[in-house]
Amino acid sequence: MKIKKISHPFWQVLGIGALAGMRTSSAPAITSQILSHHQSKNLEHTALSFMQSKAVANTLTLLTVSEVIMDKLPSTPNRIKPVGFAFRCLSGALAGASIYKSTGNNVLVGTLLGAASAAAATYLSFIARKTVVERTKIFDPIIGGIEDALVVGAGVELFELA
Repeated sequence: MKIKKISHPFWQVLGIGALAGMRTSSAPAITSQILSHHQSKNLEHTALSFMQSKAVANTLTLLTVSEVIMDKLPSTPNRIKPVGFAFRCLSGALAGASIYKSTGNNVLVGTLLGAASAAAATYLSFIARKTVVERTKIFDPIIGGIEDALVVGAGVELFELA
C-alpha cells in the first residue's frame, strides 16, 4: 500500500468536526478509515496510534451504522442535550487531534479545531433539521435519512482529499 500524506489537515479537521456535530461516531470512524489507509509515522508509539488500525476503523464504522439506526427512534434525545453535545465535541476533538498529529502539526490545535467545529455543527444541524421538519411537514426520520446521506457523502469526499 502506498503511504500518502494527508494534504489538507485544516479543512479536513473542520469538515470532520462538522460531521461529528451531525453524527457523533462519524468523525472518529472517517478519521480512522483515512488513517488506516494513509498511515503516519507521527502516530506510531503515541496514544493516538490506535486510530490507524483497520480493526478500529471497521469497528467505528459499525458503531456509526448503529448510530444512524438509533437516530431514527423517537426515544433518542436531541443532540443538544448536554451529554450528547459533550460526546460530539469529544468526537470532533479526537478526530482533529489524530489528523493534526498524523501530519506533524500541533495536536492541541487539531483538538480545539475539531471540538469547535463539532460544537458549532451540533447546533446548526439541530436548528436546520428542526426547521426543515417544521416547514415541510416531512416526517423527521426522513430528514434524518437525508442528513445521514450528507454525512456519508461528505465523509467519502474527505477521505478522497486525503
